[in-house]
Amino acid sequence: MRQRQPVSGDFLASEKGTQRKKWKGLLPVALIFPNRYGLGNSNLGFQLVYALVNSLPGFVCERFFYQEGQPPVSLESGRPLRDFPILLCSLSFEQDFLNLLALFSTGGIEPLAEKRSAKTSRFRPGQPLVIGGGVATFINPEPLAPFVDLFVVGEAEPILPQLMEHLAEHLANEEPEGLLRGIVREFRGCYVPRFYAMHYGEDGILNRIEVDSAAPSRVRRLVLEHSEVAGHSKLLSPDAEFANLFLTELGRGCSRGCRFCAAGFVYRPPRLWQAESILAALAERPEEIQRVGLLGMEMARVEDLAKIADYLLHEGCALSFSSLRADAISGELCHLLAQSKLKSAAIAPDGGSERLRRVINKGISEEDVLCAAEALARAGINHLKLYFMIGLPTETEDDLGELLLLTDKVRKTLLGVGRETGRMGNITLSVNSFVPKAWTPFQFHGFAPLTSLKKSIKFLRKGVAGMANTRLVVDQPGNAFYQAVLARGDRKVGLALYAMLQGQQNWRQTMQGCGIEPEGYAMRQRGQEELFPWEIIDHGIDRRYLWAEYRKSLEEKSTIACDTKRCRRCGVCHD
Repeated sequence: MRQRQPVSGDFLASEKGTQRKKWKGLLPVALIFPNRYGLGNSNLGFQLVYALVNSLPGFVCERFFYQEGQPPVSLESGRPLRDFPILLCSLSFEQDFLNLLALFSTGGIEPLAEKRSAKTSRFRPGQPLVIGGGVATFINPEPLAPFVDLFVVGEAEPILPQLMEHLAEHLANEEPEGLLRGIVREFRGCYVPRFYAMHYGEDGILNRIEVDSAAPSRVRRLVLEHSEVAGHSKLLSPDAEFANLFLTELGRGCSRGCRFCAAGFVYRPPRLWQAESILAALAERPEEIQRVGLLGMEMARVEDLAKIADYLLHEGCALSFSSLRADAISGELCHLLAQSKLKSAAIAPDGGSERLRRVINKGISEEDVLCAAEALARAGINHLKLYFMIGLPTETEDDLGELLLLTDKVRKTLLGVGRETGRMGNITLSVNSFVPKAWTPFQFHGFAPLTSLKKSIKFLRKGVAGMANTRLVVDQPGNAFYQAVLARGDRKVGLALYAMLQGQQNWRQTMQGCGIEPEGYAMRQRGQEELFPWEIIDHGIDRRYLWAEYRKSLEEKSTIACDTKRCRRCGVCHD
């Protein structure tokens, strides 16, 4: 064993939920989040995997986060990445793909799966088994396919305990190819990229996927059907993005069907946990932690929310959240918000005009937004964030003008309440460039031209300049363009990331050097029949449904929310 290295930072000093195990007789697993500690340690899926693997008696699981240029060491024991025979990689964002490769490289791990396997007859420390998971990988795993031995597709709870037990029994005894064949034979939801070959036509577009006889033609995503105790925080830290906030799931998925939202499609069917399961999760909150964040409030049943609100008020807890649906703000929720003494909240109209909100199937009106703004202001919230996207399909300058008018109406609503209560409100207008994602109806649509996005931002800056108490925050369209390339990327894009790791050129120059035209990935309009690389994953969604939804969006037609008891539209339920 190598000399133990010092732990970087002092995160553990104030963290709750840390698992420290002696290594003797246990199989070490590295759990990697390729971004900074504050972001990764706020990720509930990452926390659930950490707790789940450490709950297994034969394993010790330690965390790694990305620090630019720094050799990675585990948070718990300070050991280097090369001490671990199994690497579990949690990916929530496409922008972290390159970070993961950099972390491998600085940690002394060969990024390319093919090269790693060629150097060893068994997966072992230094030549580890690399397992990928997380929502970014089950939306589109292909940019990471050259680097990952095995993807767990979907939610971890239904498979991870059994898969880890299988590895404990076979990892040290079987050569890599045989081990991976055994896994795809025995387990559902396991995608081994080396068993699939992608074939392209002369136009550079994917036209065929060749499948090894050992593997399924498509990999069905895993879904947790019910939970006795709702998912909740396992780790709490003042240094996390949601500092010492006890997160609890109200359910998974979303019934609303917003056409831009990949999570709304890949987490289908929408599932609401029973109130008893949620209360059981809240009961595991450390006594000294008083702030609670509820995830999935847009779907919660009114009667369940009332029970939860009663519980939180009785326990003296304060409620926090990232954003609310404008049409889901009830009297009970406002009462709880007032008791929580929150000062800021976020609403996401997303589309700037009534017309655009029909295009994206947002399902909320201007009146919903204004009523929500007034209700929140009367609950004592005097800082409101409004989230919008630009570059949405069919967007015109008239839509941006309506966005500004809506913002001004919200501002005047806050001002009116402020005059009554003596608390003057203010607005942050947060505007991001729309990125088309796989597995949504907009997977067929192109990313907007950068010149158009910059022009829209200039238009909005000019409009907001005359509004008192209103601040505009925008993203960089160039960063969104890079994300758009990765979001619908393939293995060729992945190999370009590998070249970026080794070269000195920027991402665009490197991709062009690899024969990749970024505009072709980000901006190209896709047709109804085109085969997509991410369709190696089977979410149960009929692609004809996605195309029909896309056509409906262009006709500005809405679709009603999912009713899982009888709906058969997309193919996920009652198949």
